[in-house]
Amino acid sequence: MDRGLSTIDYSIKTIGVVGAGTMGQGIAQVCAQAGFSTILYDINPAVLSQARQVIEQSWQRAVEKGKLTPEQKNEAGKQIVFTSDLQQVKADLIMEAIIEKLEVKQNLLTELATINQPSTILASNTSSLPITSIAAKVPFPERVVGMHFFNPAPIMPLVEVVSGLNTNTKVADTIYEIAKQLGKSPVRVQDSPGFIVNRVARPFYTESLKVLEENVADIPTIDALMRATGFKMGPFELMDLIGVDVNFAVTNALYEAFYHDPKLRPSRIQKQKVDAGYHGRKSGKGFYDYF
Repeated sequence: MDRGLSTIDYSIKTIGVVGAGTMGQGIAQVCAQAGFSTILYDINPAVLSQARQVIEQSWQRAVEKGKLTPEQKNEAGKQIVFTSDLQQVKADLIMEAIIEKLEVKQNLLTELATINQPSTILASNTSSLPITSIAAKVPFPERVVGMHFFNPAPIMPLVEVVSGLNTNTKVADTIYEIAKQLGKSPVRVQDSPGFIVNRVARPFYTESLKVLEENVADIPTIDALMRATGFKMGPFELMDLIGVDVNFAVTNALYEAFYHDPKLRPSRIQKQKVDAGYHGRKSGKGFYDYF
């Protein structure tokens, strides 16, 4: 039952992004640059301040490379506001880009639902958690949809538009069109663990980690060999870029979702990196050092 959502004329003018980490700040940058009034929220003012700086620097580099005019940069800057007050996150479309924990996402979207209209579309940037599960406890689950960007969001063109069991078709269609307006290449996906990309790509990481665990080759050698076969980045370079912690969380989620399928077994080496706080480029150290 769509509770009348199919009759709503979705006109997306304001977009809220919750979570100002690497993905959230990238998504907010893309939205503002595309001309949408954008609200970027994070509970941590320091993270929010850093996000503001990173977005400004990214736009400045784009100007220097001739990809943006100074006027376009200034206009994009006018479209985005930063806040650590969740009550200010009122929009036509809200995208969450927070930690990959089901209960945390459910609680956040439920709280956002209470301060927004029933017509507000609630999108998750989750890379592995089922949209159906995320939506299960949210009022009007028909308006919950997956909008999975890839890192770095301002550059990577692909967006997976994921329909959960309850997602209204019109909601999914709206997100598909918004992705195109953001300059992205959307792909429709039915709800399944890992969706398409993360499910297909998982062996790229897990087998590379097994090769490392078995002392077949070291990290630079494995990365160099994979680049030599045509990959732009080796698996360890890519895990550092994505975030070792994020990559590990996705592997764990898929391992659980597929009932401990051996080919998806998480790596002890990767867990040790996460436990030590070696999360990749964002922390200055992962499989490589970035200091």
